[in-house]
Amino acid sequence: MTNKFLQAKFIISAEKLSQCPTFNLPEFPLIGRSNVGKSSFINGIANHKKLAKTSNTPGKTRLINFFDFSEKFMIADLPGYGYAKVSKDAQNKWQKYLEEYLLKRAEICSLIQFIDGRHEIQKNDFQMREWVQAYNLPIITIVTKIDYVPKSKVFNVIKSVEKEFGGLVLPFSATDNRYNEKIIETLLELSNRKE
Repeated sequence: MTNKFLQAKFIISAEKLSQCPTFNLPEFPLIGRSNVGKSSFINGIANHKKLAKTSNTPGKTRLINFFDFSEKFMIADLPGYGYAKVSKDAQNKWQKYLEEYLLKRAEICSLIQFIDGRHEIQKNDFQMREWVQAYNLPIITIVTKIDYVPKSKVFNVIKSVEKEFGGLVLPFSATDNRYNEKIIETLLELSNRKE
């Protein structure tokens, strides 16, 4: 099944777990640093350039935004971490709400952590991964902005993330959709296991 068969639509935003509706669909929360390309990822696999709002301003996503993909699975776009231009109080509140959502949301099938392929894995990426592993949550990794990586180095970038994080690591490019089919197949496969 390729992405042209998946109709994606934005459903609702929620600030915290108690506001999240029950969809009875496998859910994939997106976690990653601000500006790592989560919105571009949603638009890419939805084959819809304007479904999720992309912005050059980090920290734009402040809520949990839910997207339904053909009633096969939900994508939950979460606020990015590592963005300091909001008050400490606001950061702490987000953190509390997100932890509660990630630990208690029954629909979660697997987390998806995003890593910027242009750079070394950052300290807060490692911290996030350690937190996920401490709670033994299922997770896969998507390496974004792969179109900025010279073709000869893409394999090495993926291998390096695999070495650090283990598990499944997939590349993604906002400008080249050749990676989308594999990503969608993976999400559908994980969704079927969850049912």
